[in-house]
Amino acid sequence: MAETQIKICGLSTPEAIDAAVAARATHIGLVHYPPSPRHVTLEQAMQLRVRVPAEVKVVLLLVNEQPIPTMQAINAVRPDVVQFHGTEAPEWLAVLKQAGAKELWKAIGVKEAEALERAKRYNGVADLLLYDAPAQAMPGGTGLAIDWSLFSGFKHEMPWGLAGGLTPENVAEAIRATGAPLVDASTGLESSPGVKDMDKIAAFCQAARAA
Repeated sequence: MAETQIKICGLSTPEAIDAAVAARATHIGLVHYPPSPRHVTLEQAMQLRVRVPAEVKVVLLLVNEQPIPTMQAINAVRPDVVQFHGTEAPEWLAVLKQAGAKELWKAIGVKEAEALERAKRYNGVADLLLYDAPAQAMPGGTGLAIDWSLFSGFKHEMPWGLAGGLTPENVAEAIRATGAPLVDASTGLESSPGVKDMDKIAAFCQAARAA
């Protein structure tokens, strides 16, 4: 079985980037969405991106962004992955694919099993589905967990990952319960909204690998 991939999302300082890299995260996430406490400007994202070694993938997170700002963000930051965390339609992802975008992830809020079925409409356009807790006032970063039992026996037709309320304390259990090939944490690794705790980053990566 392949080693679980680990994404640490919502990083906004050089220290947090360095901590995630040192803990051997496979992906680091930069949130470009002004309402979020984890928001980084394109200028900040470009500076943080330079700190990330080639073997770690940089994920740029956007929420319901318009076409021109989306392309401006991609061209400025040059992420390995663009993650869409709003209500973006499969057709929009298909347009970006045709425009040459490398790897596209789509976050899906999951409250019931039907959400997993509905997500299949992204087959062929998204490269990975990231299952998260349903959007509240903020899409993602809510700290809420999904009911892991929904994944029991579900046949995934494309690459996927698990987000939503993951912490150093529960990530191993989450991996065992769902078989998630990729886990993504943000809020569960913070000392206050938007402020990452370096020890929690290290503990999360260690627990995910040990699972």
